[in-house]
Amino acid sequence: MYEALINRAIEARKASYSPYSGFSVGAALLTDDDEIFTGANIENAVFSTTICAERVAFAKAVSEGKRNFKAIAVFGGKGDSIDYCYPCGVCRQVMTEFCDNSNFIVVVAKAEDDFKTYTLKELMPMSFKF
Repeated sequence: MYEALINRAIEARKASYSPYSGFSVGAALLTDDDEIFTGANIENAVFSTTICAERVAFAKAVSEGKRNFKAIAVFGGKGDSIDYCYPCGVCRQVMTEFCDNSNFIVVVAKAEDDFKTYTLKELMPMSFKF
């Protein structure tokens, strides 16, 4: 069910700009109308200005007028060392801004056929919302 989304995240990782950490991440965000927006992490020498792949995907989608999302797949690691790559707290909060915590699915993948799924609520149980 999530294989195509994971595949897009794997492909998106190739565009990562991560010269400082070497930790490259790709993300693929699925809208409610089945459109996919991808993102890759973009590092900066000032690490606080680094942008995670998940937030790049959300920024691309939101800037195109999308506001409703079903799932995101995240794939990453350092070099060839791939492990389950969980969204950071900032990314989880951004997801909370645009997603229903109980229905939005976060897929963390090692490969197209090796992944775990969580609801956003499982990963961000005490999220801040207005």
